[in-house]
Amino acid sequence: MKTKLKVVKIGGAIIDDDHKLNDFLSQFSKLDGLKILIHGGGRIATQINGKLGVKTELNEGRRITTDESIDTVTMVYAGLINKKIVAKLQSKSCNGFGLSGADGNCITAKKRPVDPIDFGWVGDVESVNADLVQLLLKNNLIPVFSAICHDGNGQLLNTNADTISAEIAICMNQIYDVELMYCFEKNGVLSDVWDDNSVIKSINESTYLNLKNEGVIKDGMLPKIDNSFYALSKKVSKVTIGGVNVFDGDKDYTTLTI
Repeated sequence: MKTKLKVVKIGGAIIDDDHKLNDFLSQFSKLDGLKILIHGGGRIATQINGKLGVKTELNEGRRITTDESIDTVTMVYAGLINKKIVAKLQSKSCNGFGLSGADGNCITAKKRPVDPIDFGWVGDVESVNADLVQLLLKNNLIPVFSAICHDGNGQLLNTNADTISAEIAICMNQIYDVELMYCFEKNGVLSDVWDDNSVIKSINESTYLNLKNEGVIKDGMLPKIDNSFYALSKKVSKVTIGGVNVFDGDKDYTTLTI
């Protein structure tokens, strides 16, 4: 029987709120067994870009990573946010080990094609170094990944943290029995975006497509669910979406099923 491993992705809105971040990390630190944490960037990179006079460019809510902004997002994601999270975990006796994809050749990516939109230095994941991640886990370290990867030729790439989480879960599932958790500011996938209690407890692909066509599920929730079903299709054993309630089996959250 495989050892269980939890792969947890923390959303940007939690990172932006010190109280929510501290609550999340307290709950995460109490999780039994092996675990990996992946985080996005929140609004901090945009704020620092403004202070430095670097323009933030978006296309339908997705960041275009220019020559200038790849420097700032690397500083913020792989530096400030990553080390802030690791330091807070250490204060909770949780031995985090901060990483970008370039460290130990953990995650390689390739630059996204420029057609139909040139997103600049944005990457799509190609490989995860499962051997190194397993080595860290065996030595009682908790990998904490930022959303910065590299292409193997010296170029850093900004990557989607939801996608990184799915790719890590899929790769590590060859060794462990993996549960993938997407943790953000809502209690789960909602039938009414204005009602935090309208959690849809279980969604399969057919239900998802219907709710997507009806406009019930949209915007930033789409990549989370798309990556969830992708992970399930690759035999990841369980995928959940919710707030810190995903750590509590007695609370409502959303479970994805094929």
